[in-house]
Amino acid sequence: MWYNPPQPGGRFTGMSVMINTRKTTQDILQEEMLRERAAVLARAGEKLAAAQEKLLKIEAEISEALSLWRCRGDETDGAAPAEAEGAHRILREINAKIQAYNRQRELVKTRYYYLIVTREALGLIHHQRLAEIYRIPPKKQCLPEP
Repeated sequence: MWYNPPQPGGRFTGMSVMINTRKTTQDILQEEMLRERAAVLARAGEKLAAAQEKLLKIEAEISEALSLWRCRGDETDGAAPAEAEGAHRILREINAKIQAYNRQRELVKTRYYYLIVTREALGLIHHQRLAEIYRIPPKKQCLPEP
C-alpha cells in the first residue's frame, strides 16, 4: 500500500512511502493473546455476576418468606396447635433459605477472589472500583426456633 505523507506545514510532496499492511506472525500471536486475556477476564466477571444474581434471588425469597411468616405469626398468636405448626414449618424453610444464602455468599466471595487474582495475573493491580461494583452483603443469621 502506498501512502503520501504530509510534510511539516501540511504540504504534500510527490514522494510516496510503502507501508506494510501485512501482519507478522508475532503480531497475530500478540492479538490472540490480548483477545484471550480479555476473554478470561470477562468469564471471571460473568461468573461473579451470575453468582451475585443468584444471591439476590435467594435474598428476595427470604424477604418474601419472612413477610409471610410474620403475617402468619400475628394470626397464630393463641391459635390452634396445627396453625402454630404451619408457622414453625415456614420458620424452618426460612432458616433453610438463610443457610442456602450463606453458602451462595461464600461462592460469591470465592468468585470475587478469582476475579481479583485474574486481574492481578493480567497486570491490573487497582481493585477499589470492584469492591464498589461487586459489594458482598453481610452473612445472615438463622432465626431461633421455639
